[in-house]
Order: sequence, then C-alpha cells, then structure tokens
Amino acid sequence: MSEHVDAARAIEVIDLGNRSMLRGSLAATLVKDGDHLPVFYTAFDVFFATRSFASVEDLLNDAMNQENSEMSREGGAGAQAPGQTRGLGGGASSSLSAQELAELLFRALRDGNEEALREAASEAVTRYAGMEPGRPVGGTYYLYRTLRSLDLDALEQRLSQLSFDQSPTSDELAQRISRDDAHHLVEQLKAEIERVIRERLVDDRGAEALAKSVRKPLPEDLDVMHANRDEMAQLERALRPLSRKLAVRLARKRRRRHRGPVDMRQTVRRSLSTGGVPIDLRFKPPRPTKPEIMVVADISGSVASFARFTLHLVHAISSQFSKVRSFVFVDGLDEVSRFFEEADDPSDAVARINAEADVIAFDGHSDYGRALLNFHERFADDVTARTTILILGDARNNYHQAHAEVLADLRYRAKAVYWLNPEPTSYWNSGDSIINQYAPYCDRVIECRTLRQLEAFVGELA
Repeated sequence: MSEHVDAARAIEVIDLGNRSMLRGSLAATLVKDGDHLPVFYTAFDVFFATRSFASVEDLLNDAMNQENSEMSREGGAGAQAPGQTRGLGGGASSSLSAQELAELLFRALRDGNEEALREAASEAVTRYAGMEPGRPVGGTYYLYRTLRSLDLDALEQRLSQLSFDQSPTSDELAQRISRDDAHHLVEQLKAEIERVIRERLVDDRGAEALAKSVRKPLPEDLDVMHANRDEMAQLERALRPLSRKLAVRLARKRRRRHRGPVDMRQTVRRSLSTGGVPIDLRFKPPRPTKPEIMVVADISGSVASFARFTLHLVHAISSQFSKVRSFVFVDGLDEVSRFFEEADDPSDAVARINAEADVIAFDGHSDYGRALLNFHERFADDVTARTTILILGDARNNYHQAHAEVLADLRYRAKAVYWLNPEPTSYWNSGDSIINQYAPYCDRVIECRTLRQLEAFVGELA
C-alpha cells in the first residue's frame, strides 16, 4: 500500500502526457529490486501501450457490432457480423526500401534521436514482422522475424567504426569502448522493436490477453532445474542480497527471544501469594542454541544447479548455525567443507567443488544408496542429537539399490533429517525415482524448486 500511495503522489506532480516520465516515476516508486525492473517494463509496455486512433475506432465498432448482433438475434433482422478483427497497424509493405530503412536506423542511433528511432523501429516491424490480425503467435516470433531481416552486425560494426574514428585516441581501450557503445545502441534498437510489437499486439488482442502470454516469473520464482543461461545469471544476482537479508532477519529473530523454558521453581514460589495458583509464570533466561547442519548434496546432471544454490545459501548464513559440514556425491562421496573454510565468497567455494571434488567412483551416474553407505561408514559417529541432516537431490537412483536402512539409522542418530527435492511432486516415484523408499525415514520431504521456497525452508531451519 505504501508503494501505491507514493506512486499516486508522484503522478500528481508530473506531466502525464510524458510517457517516459510516467514510466520512470512508477518504476522509482513501485520497484524495490533492480532485478524486477525488466518485469515492470514489460508490464508497463502492455498496460500503458500507445494505442493508435484506428484501434480505438475498432473497439467502438466491435462494441456496436456486438450490440447489433444481439438485436438481430432478438428481432430476427440481419446485422453485420460481430467480432471484426482489429488491425495491427503493421504487416503491410513499408514505404521505404531496405537500404533507406537501414540508413534511417543508423542515423537515428548515431544522433541519439529517440523519435526517429521509434519511427524507424515501427517501419522495420511493418516491413519484416509480417504480423497478421488474430493470429495466436507470441511477440518473440515477430521479434525474431524482424531482427533476422535486419543486418544488425553490419549496423553495429558501422556504429563502432564511427565512434572509434571520433575518439581522441586510437589505442585498444578506445576500440573496446567503441564496440561496447555500438553494442549498447543496437540493444536499444532491439528493445524499441520489441516495444512496437507489443503495442501492436495490444491493439489486436487487448492488454489482459497479452499480459497472460508475456508474463514472466520474478528471479526468486524461477525454476532452478529448467532455467536458461540468462535466468541462471538472474538467480546468481538474486542469491547474494537474499542471503544477506535472510542472515539479518534470523539474527534479529534470535536476539528477540526473551524467554527461555518455564522456571517451575520460581513459578511455584511466586504462586504462594495467590494460594498456590500459578497465575504468574516465571521463565528461565533464554539460552538459544544454534543447530548443527550436515548437507549431503547430489551434484550430478540437472540437479547440480539446485545443489549449488543451496550450498551457497547455507554457507552464506553459516553464522546462524553452530557448525556446517558439506558433502557432495554422484556415485562417490567427498566432504567439501574445506573449500568453504578457505574461501571468503561461497560462490568461489562452489566453483572449486565443481572442479576439484572427488565424487566419481564408478560410472558417474547418481547412486544414492552407495553415497549413503559411504557417508554412514565414514561420518555416522559424527551425527549427534544436535545434528540436522539436509539431503539435496531428486532421488533418481538409476535403478541401483536404495539402502534405505542406512537413512533409517541416520535418522535414529540425528535430531532431524530433511530431504529437499527440486522436482515437482507429480514427478516423484516415476521412472527411477525412489523417494518413497526414503520418505518414511525423513522428518519432511519438501518440494524445493525456487529461491523463494529455498529461502523459506532455510529460514525455518535456522
């Protein structure tokens, strides 16, 4: 609510006719995380799209046609068919040749003329996108068709050479700066073309329908198992501030624990003034204990990224635990706590794990049963009533023996055993998944596919 109030106050003092000012004001008041800005810009382009006058007329015509159709059904009179398709403002042949359009794009980018860039982007979409009214195709398809037809490499090279020629120096640094500037300008052109395509799709389908097709999750809600390269980079950027926030929140919660267990002796003594009725409970001083954590993570195949983020987060807030020991496995198991002790940044330790951990014993396929046996033989005596064991993996055992009895013994020794599974619940126990054989010996088996779910669990654990 406070962000909405700030946005409303900002709108009172700006020119609503200035679209860029409106977007900047809403971004400054509504967005609190830099990684959320691309999501906000997409939402703004959809719901505040510039509508053509023709599209407004089409909306009115659609409404009138619908009314006439209803009247014709009631009265039996003929009427014009409803639902006439609105134009996209594109798809026709451009008035410019390909060479003229390329020159227009170059001049707009060279001069930094935003108005000319918008016109050039609109011409490019009109000429190359081939947009058809009512066709259920996403904006990515039209963007691909437009960019494929533009020679962006030649355009970027031309801009880079121009910038380099105007540079006061001719060294390698100046050349690199020129390339970076040219690349930034071309990315600006791509963003403008994408915005034009969105506006025309809004004209055709409406904002609500388009919003459903272009909606993207926030970084903390991305599925770690299926994230692409760009999304993995977003997750990496989101993990650092998330771990800092979580550590601060847990430390604050620990400081606010004012009460220990009930002090029966003091409570009974205080109850003498009320005839032995313990109205006023007395408590012992708080003695907060930090849990001891052992993390056992599968780092094979697609679950490797999930294990990496979990290890990073747990060690980033290691001050909230009395001891953290980490183990990774594929079909062999290795303790990797030493990497975190030697590195200041958990991400550096995770990188060393991928390169140096000794986790391959036989064929390099996940073998949970063998890994648990290995862990039990070497480290079972270190598991105490204060130890919480955290197992990370999808329990896909490649049809090897499960050795669930080993996990049963570990559960008997430990304070608690939790299993974090990065697969959707509907995938469990399908194929070579044997999570049902391990679940009876776990306090909880939790679906954990996103950073938000991981943060919630680790915060609860600490």
